[in-house]
Amino acid sequence: MHPLSKFKYCPACGSGQFLVHNIKSKKCGACGFVYYFNPSAAVACFVRDGQDNLLVAVRGKEPARGTYDLPGGFVDENETGEEAILRELKEETGLLPQAVRYLFSIPNIYPYSGFTVRTLDMFFECTVEELRCAAAADDVAELKILAPAQIDPGRFGLESVRKAVCKYYKL
Repeated sequence: MHPLSKFKYCPACGSGQFLVHNIKSKKCGACGFVYYFNPSAAVACFVRDGQDNLLVAVRGKEPARGTYDLPGGFVDENETGEEAILRELKEETGLLPQAVRYLFSIPNIYPYSGFTVRTLDMFFECTVEELRCAAAADDVAELKILAPAQIDPGRFGLESVRKAVCKYYKL
């Protein structure tokens, strides 16, 4: 089911004449307002140490609770991707790296409370001196440190993160 099917009333005037306009929008028959359903921005980070170990988060909440993830989350209003990943790293791990580097993006479908959120997930990487200084917080149940040989994409619960792990490690 397309996420726009959940939108029954025009957000501009409240009319019930809010109808499908095309595959990515709805248009109000009363006031003419067109709403485009564009993806939400999200970020995730490959956090490594000098020995190429990877910091992996265990998801504490649905979707995909209990599976592996990379630290990250949604970009807030008026926030850059770089600011968002630094904020998310601090919230979820307590780490505040000096710099992060943008890598690539992957579209994702993120199920949330019975609603399908289309996202554009931006992936970053950073290196920190000591991964053991990280502490799980926010919606992270646990943090794990994995050597490159221990990385199994099948343990990552979100499709975009699984694809990113395969791309990053050339698996």
